[in-house]
Amino acid sequence: MVQTGLERFIAAPPEWVKGKRLGLLANPASINRGYIHARELIHERFPGRLAALFSPQHGFFAEKQDNMIESDDLTDPVLKIPVFSLYGKTRIPTRQMFDPIDILLVDLQDAGTRVYTFIYTMSYCMEAARRFGKKVVVLDRPNPVGGESVEGNCLKNEYASFVGRFPIPMRHGLTIGELARLFNEHFHIHCDLEVIPMTGWRRQMYFQDTGLPWVAPSPNLPTPASALVYPGQVIWEGTNVSEGRGTTQPFEIFGAPFLEVDKILETMGGRKLSGVFLRPLTFEPTSHKWAATPCRGFQIHVTDPGRYAPFTVSLKLLSAVLRHHRDCFEWKAPPYEYEFEKFPVDLILGDGELRSKIQALEDIDRLEREWMEETRKFKDDILQYQLYH
Repeated sequence: MVQTGLERFIAAPPEWVKGKRLGLLANPASINRGYIHARELIHERFPGRLAALFSPQHGFFAEKQDNMIESDDLTDPVLKIPVFSLYGKTRIPTRQMFDPIDILLVDLQDAGTRVYTFIYTMSYCMEAARRFGKKVVVLDRPNPVGGESVEGNCLKNEYASFVGRFPIPMRHGLTIGELARLFNEHFHIHCDLEVIPMTGWRRQMYFQDTGLPWVAPSPNLPTPASALVYPGQVIWEGTNVSEGRGTTQPFEIFGAPFLEVDKILETMGGRKLSGVFLRPLTFEPTSHKWAATPCRGFQIHVTDPGRYAPFTVSLKLLSAVLRHHRDCFEWKAPPYEYEFEKFPVDLILGDGELRSKIQALEDIDRLEREWMEETRKFKDDILQYQLYH
C-alpha cells in the first residue's frame, strides 16, 4: 500500500515541527486516502498552528480553467486564515506572505511533465524560503506517469519560462519530492529543505497501480488517463489544433475541423503504434479552440503504459498534421504563460529549433536520437536525488 508524504507527516510529525507556525501550498488534490484535505488534517493535528495557505495555478479550489487566468488572494472560509495566490499579482512569494510562517509545507500532485507549472511555483517558494530564512517541507506524492521512463529533449536555457525553468526533459521521471531535491542541489537553490517520502511507492508504478484516489490537480487533468497522455498531448496548446479543452476528455482527445483522419492514420502507419490505439472521432468543444464547431480527430487509448512514449507519439502526430494540412495548420501566437514574444510551442518544446525541424518534416525518430545523449546524462544526474527503487 502506498502511503503519501502527507499521511506519514500526520501520523508521525517530526520533532522539528513542534511549536512552529505552518504554511501550506496545496489545492484540491492535496488529500489523504480517505479524501480528507491536507488543510483539515493539519489543522486538526496542529490546532491553531496553520497560519497561511498558498495556491498554485488554477487557484486553491482549482476553479480557474485556463492558462493566464489569475487567482486573487482570499481568506479561507473555514479557518479564517489568508490564502495567498501564487498565480495572481505575483508568482514569487513576498516577504509579507512568508512573515506569518516558519515552515512551508508543499503538498501538490505533480503531472510528471516539464511544463506543469506547480513544480516551478514550488521552486519559487524554495528560493523565497532561502531569502527569508524559512524551511520548506515537501510531502511527497507519486509521479502519475511512472518513475522509470525519461523522455524528450532537455529545455534550452534561452527558452526558460513558467512552463520550464530548468533544463530537464519533457517527461522527467521524478516525484515532486525528488524534483525538489534536484532543484535544491543540482540547480543551486540551497534552501532549508526536507522531503517526507512516501512508503510503498516503486518507480515502475503508474498512478492506477498505487491504490490512491485521484482528484484532478488541475481542471483539465480529470483522470489518470488524461495525465498519462499529457506529456505529449500538451504540445497542441501551441497550435490551432484543439487539445480537447472544452470537452470531458481533455488531452485524451484532439482534433480540428480541417483534419483528415484517414491521411493522418496512414502517415502514422495505421494503428500499429506501440502501447496505444488511435480511435477516430468527431467532437465539439463547448469552449476554448473551435468552440461549438465539430472537430475531426482521435482519442488516444493507452493499451500498455510501459510501451507508450507520449512525447514521441504526439510529435509524430504533429508532423503528420503538418504534412497533410500545412495550409490550415497554425502555430499559436503569444502570449503564453507570461511570455509575450516567443511562440508558445517553443516554450512547450523548450527549443525553437525543434519547431523548425518538425515544420521541415524532419524524421522524428532521428530527432529523438539527437537528444538521446542529453537524456542519458539527465538520467545519470538524477540518480543521487531519487528516493525510491
